Amino acid sequence: MVKTKTKLASIAVTFLAAITLAGCSNNSSSESSNEAVKLSTAYNNKAATDKNATKNGTLKLAIVNNAPFQGISDPTLASNSEDAQAFAPGGQNSLFNVDKNYKIVDGGLANQKLDRKAKTATITIRKNAKWSNGSPVTAKDVEYVYEVLGNKESTSQQYSSDFEDIKGMAEYHKGTSDTISGITFPNGETGKVAVIHFKQMAPSMKFSGNSYIWGYIEPYEYIKDVPIAKLASSEQIRKNPIFTGAYKLDKVVEGESTSWSPNKYYFGKKAQIGHITLNVVSMNNIDKALQSKKYDTVAPSVAGALGGTDYKNLKNLKGVTKVGQPALGYSYFAFNLGHFDTKTGKNVQDPNKKMANKSLRQAMMYALNVDQVSKKFGNGVKWRANTLIPPVFKQYYDKSAKGYPLNIKKANKLLDDAGYKKRNGSKWRSDPKGKKLVIYFGAMTSSATTEATYQDYLQQWHKVGLDVKYTSGKPVEMNSFYDTLQKPEQNKMDIWLGAWSLSSEPSQSQLYGDTAPFNMGHFATAKNTKLINQMNDSSAWNDKTRAKTFKEWQEYMNDQAGVVGEQFNYAWQPVNNRVKGFDLSPANNEFFSNLTLTSSKLK
Repeated sequence: MVKTKTKLASIAVTFLAAITLAGCSNNSSSESSNEAVKLSTAYNNKAATDKNATKNGTLKLAIVNNAPFQGISDPTLASNSEDAQAFAPGGQNSLFNVDKNYKIVDGGLANQKLDRKAKTATITIRKNAKWSNGSPVTAKDVEYVYEVLGNKESTSQQYSSDFEDIKGMAEYHKGTSDTISGITFPNGETGKVAVIHFKQMAPSMKFSGNSYIWGYIEPYEYIKDVPIAKLASSEQIRKNPIFTGAYKLDKVVEGESTSWSPNKYYFGKKAQIGHITLNVVSMNNIDKALQSKKYDTVAPSVAGALGGTDYKNLKNLKGVTKVGQPALGYSYFAFNLGHFDTKTGKNVQDPNKKMANKSLRQAMMYALNVDQVSKKFGNGVKWRANTLIPPVFKQYYDKSAKGYPLNIKKANKLLDDAGYKKRNGSKWRSDPKGKKLVIYFGAMTSSATTEATYQDYLQQWHKVGLDVKYTSGKPVEMNSFYDTLQKPEQNKMDIWLGAWSLSSEPSQSQLYGDTAPFNMGHFATAKNTKLINQMNDSSAWNDKTRAKTFKEWQEYMNDQAGVVGEQFNYAWQPVNNRVKGFDLSPANNEFFSNLTLTSSKLK
């Protein structure tokens, strides 16, 4: 889901990398070592563009998911990556262009200038920036997104305490102030300059997807009369949203599809393809749909939309070229350890929760054979995750971490020593007090391969004497799955398997910080907070010191086992050979505008 349940980035494909985190559906299958497939990020199609086919044709993209997309077009309010994909041709109202390392560069909707001495970020909007309804982009559009993020009644899950480094943000978030004092307009609200005043500066501010400067804007004049609490369900967001990107929305069929045509008000390179459609296709049907040439490709996702079985089925498909890159995402196990205090805005860890015992959590992870599952189903596309920082973040990823390889002997000893024993001839272990122990496992409906993986995990837990059962008796639909987890407190799932689509900046406050709504397991300790804060404090301007902090955090999280990585993956997709200009590189800030067609029919 921004960071999403599978985190979003700058625009189009880049956008799919920089928001905060979001959740995504879990299309698992993987491989046992880091010997991932190697693909180019671009399809260098040398065939001539068919101008007529391009101007009048339709680029057909599939959104791979077993559930309808929610239909929230606003990246500040969305929490699932499928919404990001459904509305990607509109550019997601992102502010900045980035280079190949996601560093913010000039040339986008706006430019950014950081002043460490003055502790300010000056955002200057280009003069010809307009919304798709023709109205100008203003400084108030830059500021209003922070009001939406921080409002007490907001449904956004992107807020974290990092935003409170903006002067006045904490007071606004608490409701003691109606405005954010730290955002000013040198030329007025209708001008083109907004200045953000900080209490301290952070090194991550140089990159898209950071948790201090939100990389998106809101169409203030268009939505100002909608109460922020009702914004996510409003017609302005659900039915008739406006955008700043290369394409404008023509139609949305709720949960099923979106249709697009060129936006004549776009400031950048003009869109060349006459129409783009995006349709939801289930995980079990996507391979056949691509094989039968119903779609040009899948909607780009930095976390990866296709798994290992798909790769096996499609790797020799004719008429397509495979492209890909290491994923900004991973799948993970998380435990229910507490609740979110709506009064204080903080996650609270509860020592009385069923899964509070660290030995129980560690044992459950050692009982699994993720390496074997990955080898069987991964086909070089996925492999066991050894930490919560994926390899794409080379500077910060700890390749030496062991994680949780299969170790049944260690799992049994951990359980025995902690008092989880079989009593009175039972096949199942009871808790240390001798009470019956049933652990409920939450999983999303997915592909046949992934659901087979779930069964393997259940069997492995049963082998060590733990009575683990599906929540609700079976895997549940994605939206229902996250609706349960996003409640301030829930007791339906004790452990669950989810997936993140990550931001292009690796700070962890928006996923696992003590104020993060996305911290759905409510893992919250003083040391975790300290290490996450160190990722962006004054010491973090030194790259070596910052990298050391990241590795210390990975080691700590592995030991605590409140959240444990399941699989890393390679984000890949087959692209029909009639598509030209397809390039997934973050530096391709005109992803949709660069696309043309070489034929009116799919190859």
